[in-house]
Amino acid sequence: MIGAVDIGGTKIAVGIVDRDGQVLARAECPTDPQRGPADGLERITALLHGTAAQAGATLTGIGVGCTGPVYPLTGTIGDVPFLPGWEGLRLVDELAARFGVPAAMENDADAVALAEAQWGAGRGVSAFIYVTVSTGIGAGMVFDGKLYRGVDGAHPEIGHHVIDASGPLCTCGARGCWESLASGPALAEWFRATYPGALAPGPVDARQICAAAERGDPRARAAVDRLGTYTGLGLANLVTLFVPDVIALGGGVMQSRHLFWERVQDTIRATCRLVPHERVRLVPAALGSEAPLAGAASVWLHRYGAA
Repeated sequence: MIGAVDIGGTKIAVGIVDRDGQVLARAECPTDPQRGPADGLERITALLHGTAAQAGATLTGIGVGCTGPVYPLTGTIGDVPFLPGWEGLRLVDELAARFGVPAAMENDADAVALAEAQWGAGRGVSAFIYVTVSTGIGAGMVFDGKLYRGVDGAHPEIGHHVIDASGPLCTCGARGCWESLASGPALAEWFRATYPGALAPGPVDARQICAAAERGDPRARAAVDRLGTYTGLGLANLVTLFVPDVIALGGGVMQSRHLFWERVQDTIRATCRLVPHERVRLVPAALGSEAPLAGAASVWLHRYGAA
């Protein structure tokens, strides 16, 4: 049995997962990062004890997926905008000491990529990429069963490769990166700037825009068509660079993919003329709402499970 911890900017989820990726017990709490890392560690510890008792489990190890940047080789949290004050927390060492079992941590997108490769949409393929499109855009790559890492174990920030250098300024410091053009907030920001006051008297979010597009609102349709073009350009770059067997797509924005999927595919066909793009399968991620906890467990299995 593996203790699984998923740390996001909004909530911390904890669960007990077996070697088949099944979540046997789960619990969660608000992240409340302003309470500090020591308090967060205490709450994670309590939730792990509680879910282990609920599942009647003796833990073999603990896996963590955390919003990045993180340092997986040392198990340390980096300078995460959503976790102010948590930088430098050696979470893996702390959990291993408290529970007496080995622990491991990865960026949350890498964690889900590992789980999808092991149990989901990437099972049985040699070159697999997972992309999540939600508040931000993240991706993880699993090639020949191994998670792709950069120098010193760094997680490649695929959501921040530049698509349009004249585009909007992103929090990363670049203009026109993929996340600044195709994430949920990017969709909403463009819509509000282009159609001020449309749909609602207050701020409009991506979910409202997609719902309006579903109803046939022409302004919302224009917004999701633009989203489809930029989503397609980012995916086309991945296809051209890596020509993977499968790209699996998850995240909140992708729940409305039917609204812009044709535009995505048209963009890939028009852009990827030098590689066999038609042989790259674009599919929905398979693990659904349990993906983050399954991903955290897969982190541990990927690091220690063969031992």
